Amino acid sequence: MRILVVHNYYQHQGGEDMVFHQEINALRRDHEVRELTFQNKTGFGGLLQFLSYPFNLSASNSVKRMIRDFHPDVVHVHNVHYASGPMMLRAIRSCRIPMVMTLHNYRLICPSATLFYKNSLFTRSLSEKFPWTAVKLRVLDNSFLKSLWVAFTYWIHKKLGTFNKVNKFIVLSDFAESIFLNSTLQLPDDKFVVKGNYVGDPKPVFKTKGECFIFIGRLAEEKGIIPLINAIKATSYSLKIFGAGPQQNEVEYLTANAANITFFGFQSADVIKQHLAEANALLVPSICYEGMPITILESFSLGIPVMASNIGILEKMVIPLYTGLHFNPFEQNSIIASLDQWQNLNISVKDSIRANCRKEYIDKYTPAQNMSKLIAIYKDVILNAKQS
Repeated sequence: MRILVVHNYYQHQGGEDMVFHQEINALRRDHEVRELTFQNKTGFGGLLQFLSYPFNLSASNSVKRMIRDFHPDVVHVHNVHYASGPMMLRAIRSCRIPMVMTLHNYRLICPSATLFYKNSLFTRSLSEKFPWTAVKLRVLDNSFLKSLWVAFTYWIHKKLGTFNKVNKFIVLSDFAESIFLNSTLQLPDDKFVVKGNYVGDPKPVFKTKGECFIFIGRLAEEKGIIPLINAIKATSYSLKIFGAGPQQNEVEYLTANAANITFFGFQSADVIKQHLAEANALLVPSICYEGMPITILESFSLGIPVMASNIGILEKMVIPLYTGLHFNPFEQNSIIASLDQWQNLNISVKDSIRANCRKEYIDKYTPAQNMSKLIAIYKDVILNAKQS
């Protein structure tokens, strides 16, 4: 199969970039794959890209040229924010090539992309034909103009029927699918298919599990890192923190004199894996709707339990007393109570939960399963395109 994969890099690497590279490398083992990428810029170049966001003819012409040169059987689009833009979807459809698009976030609905604003979930955009509330609140980078321009970009393409031109949208979970179906996007059920993320099999490192909990992720408000630190500081439990982000200075300040918390900052994947493999449990205190956190899949693959927020997909991925525990990330007492509950479990129960985590990975999140489903999606849209 000849597969063209299109992706727009953010200025700073994120989870979407990881998924893009992961799928590209896996697909290349059995298929002919070509990639077309765009890069968000800073300064004047970035401003021009952003102004072109709604109708980027340059990006559209680039994808047309690639299609004419490569003659793919299917085109798979990942991120289009903001150097390429949704106009590119119309260009692909004009070439009469079947197309799928992975929705890694909720930008089609809301300029926030995360349905999160100022320390709480933000869902007003789901019921508004134009997300005026999000624009007025400046949900994107606290900027009225940025929020308005992104909102306009997706609103105008919704009005133009651009998103109907995508043969199939891949969403990461049933929860994400329900969000899109219950929004004003007004796309039919059969436009969506659920296919989650995956991680390679690390072959679990059988180490004696330590008493230290671990946080791995972006140090940002929506990830709930500050409330987690404040909760841990009120206990004798140990916590390791790995990551970087806009709240790093605050994290460093809060942990500087905390004897039970160690901040490691940004570290390589190998270093993080080593610490994760010997962790007591992974803590995921997100206060936003996550997509499908790779860190949870990595924990499951290593047989490490997960203690996570009872919000969105996290409530579905982590099963209490089977693969971990839940807590309310907005309440410090709930976080501490969950830690206490975990520590008070006997060793045999903990070992059973660790085994369940590994089983959950084998059953749901291996590369072979994921690629098999992705290829089935490609074949389905190709077949349906031929019959239409």
